[in-house]
Amino acid sequence: MRVLSGIQPTGRFHWGNYFGAIRQYIRLQDEAEDAFYFIANLHALTTVRDPQELRQLTLDAAIDLLALGLDPDRATLFVQSDVPEVSELCWLLLTGTSMGLLQRCHAYKEKKARGLSADAGLFAYPVLQAADILAYDSDTVPVGEDQVQHIEVCRDLAASFNHHFGETFVLPAAKLIDTSARVPGVDGEKMSKSYNNTLEVFEEPKTLRKQIMRIVTDSRPVEEPKDPQTDHLFQLYSLFADDAGRAEMAATYRRGGFGYGEVKKALAELAEDFFAEPRERRRELEARPERVSHILGDGAAVARKKAAEVLLRAQQACGVKPA
Repeated sequence: MRVLSGIQPTGRFHWGNYFGAIRQYIRLQDEAEDAFYFIANLHALTTVRDPQELRQLTLDAAIDLLALGLDPDRATLFVQSDVPEVSELCWLLLTGTSMGLLQRCHAYKEKKARGLSADAGLFAYPVLQAADILAYDSDTVPVGEDQVQHIEVCRDLAASFNHHFGETFVLPAAKLIDTSARVPGVDGEKMSKSYNNTLEVFEEPKTLRKQIMRIVTDSRPVEEPKDPQTDHLFQLYSLFADDAGRAEMAATYRRGGFGYGEVKKALAELAEDFFAEPRERRRELEARPERVSHILGDGAAVARKKAAEVLLRAQQACGVKPA
């Protein structure tokens, strides 16, 4: 199994990023024969327009992933733009991609439906994503349900190229990641940078505690029993608590006679403990940027070698390079 996953550096990682995806991606490095993880800075250009900000967010993303458990001895970590072969492969795929296919992709459709302007980068986003996947002969791509369409597009493009030019690309399969742990934001909606309701993984503990204490809750009386399964504060608490802790807190909810402030304090303590070791690793990595650069450089070298092999195969197949 060769796993491929990328993450955009459009902001600091929050709890939704970690529990919804990153934790499971990192677990896969133990199961896969090869694992490629990249920081999708080319994709981020559709939203991040400040060059200094993009450079910093890219570095932060690398440090964060390493601190959270990505092991460069077991997985290849690199920056997307350090593998220019992917951009060239993207063009080969674009030449055979129908406008109708891209017009049906949900990211473009949703933006247009909201009356927002969509640039060519967003329109062609699925093709670059396909190139990201195909460049490494990836057969497994871990995604949430909302990203399955992009894997289907990738398979369609690869199958079309193979049909016209002979067997060239490995057709990848989507591996649905477990998104059963819903991660609500501080307002109860889905945690998202777009909603400005996030809790960052590496926020300073004092600041994080203040943010947690400001989580929106209802105004039911202290003595009234409450259903833990419908409460977003309990859902956040459940991300960090063990089975016994969850059961005890759920019983407290059903019994009543408690204030939400008690739950918030307990959540802040659990979150601080949970991320204590990664936070320490992050401090060490931040103090050694040359080590991070070395890891990314080594990763890019491995990724480029594989991508160059696949690109040449595609170039020879379609006739832009001699066979």
